[in-house]
Amino acid sequence: MVATTRITRDDLEAKLRDVSGGLDQKVEAAKPRILAGAVGGVFVIALLAYLLGRRRGRSRSAVVEIRRL
Repeated sequence: MVATTRITRDDLEAKLRDVSGGLDQKVEAAKPRILAGAVGGVFVIALLAYLLGRRRGRSRSAVVEIRRL
């Protein structure tokens, strides 16, 4: 039979620090790559929206020819 001991708040905090210690370092190391990817993604989406809007605008616009007599 195992004697049970009470788990204190300090025990929980220490264990959580042990578990999340390596995770915090990995997140900090990955932040620049994530930020660069997000900026690149926004740029690609904006460029695509511009090009598709330009194409649609050309197809819907009328061609007006003016002739002088």
